Amino acid sequence: MADKYVAYVGSYTRGESDGIYILDANVEYAYFKVRGSFKINNPSFLRLSHDEQYLYSNCDEGVASFKILPDGGLELMNKASVNGLRPCYLSVDRANRYLLTAGYHDGKLTVLRLNEDGTIQGVTDEVFMKGLGSIAGRNYRCHVNCAIFSPDERFIMAVDLGMDQVKVYEFNHETGKIKLHDILRCELESGPKHMIFTSDGRYAYLTHENKCCVTKYAYDAETAHFTKLQTISTLPEKYDNYNSAITLKLTPDDRYLFVTNSGNNSVAIYEINEEDQMMKTLCILPVSGEYPRDLAIMPGDQMFVSVNQEGNSMTSFKVNYDKGYIMMSGAPLKMPSPTSIQLKQIFE
Repeated sequence: MADKYVAYVGSYTRGESDGIYILDANVEYAYFKVRGSFKINNPSFLRLSHDEQYLYSNCDEGVASFKILPDGGLELMNKASVNGLRPCYLSVDRANRYLLTAGYHDGKLTVLRLNEDGTIQGVTDEVFMKGLGSIAGRNYRCHVNCAIFSPDERFIMAVDLGMDQVKVYEFNHETGKIKLHDILRCELESGPKHMIFTSDGRYAYLTHENKCCVTKYAYDAETAHFTKLQTISTLPEKYDNYNSAITLKLTPDDRYLFVTNSGNNSVAIYEINEEDQMMKTLCILPVSGEYPRDLAIMPGDQMFVSVNQEGNSMTSFKVNYDKGYIMMSGAPLKMPSPTSIQLKQIFE
């Protein structure tokens, strides 16, 4: 019997959207069928706990926790305030003791403690980051777009798009408190967006929304120091219209990196050389949907699905790594204002 999977898709609740959609997933072909939905306000970012027992979401009230039922359904456990505006990004530590949130609109990093039953207890520490002034617009104001733990969870990385920085905080697991440790300064007006680490913790990748590129760093776990290795464009050579490089995902073996381009409406796929760790562009091709905000790589790494916010759709593709192209798999699935996807195997 084939393994069973369920997908959770978060969306902006404008128009006809309910909030979180629950989909049955055929990961072999990246086919999805909507099973149901859970009504909640603007759950634009979702995150599974590492043991996949719980799902966390942002919402207008702050953050929400859900218990995942045996059949993949959701049961709301509680909601909690982040003492600020609705966050745009969430991360959970491996022990499921802490939840991080990043606030784009108010430039805020928040640490919340989790209870043993997966519910959200409350804020343990927070910081409103300060910019250079009150200039209207994205630049020179703090916009925390991503917050993640370092691989050993000794540090927290807060990606500040407005200030072109990644702020590195020491993290105390007992108290839940943070302390500024260092600042990784990016190219001026590059707009750093999302960061991920490789599975071995030795390298990190960072997308830059404004410059439409991805940067690779070597990471020193002892000092939390980053050394830039390479920066590569996410766009085709002759494209010069509006675009934002947004999310990025690695295959589990760290051999391939996927980056979404919202504007060019494409996915950039890179092959990682195992010897020198350099990125090589395999392809930059359309995803047949407008404004891809997120994607999920299917188990086996041969298929992926793109979540297209302004296209109100999900589109699936098979990847040919040898020849450097993607091929659409099935018709687009209609989905209102989708922004985030999480995939989970279920055992009934």
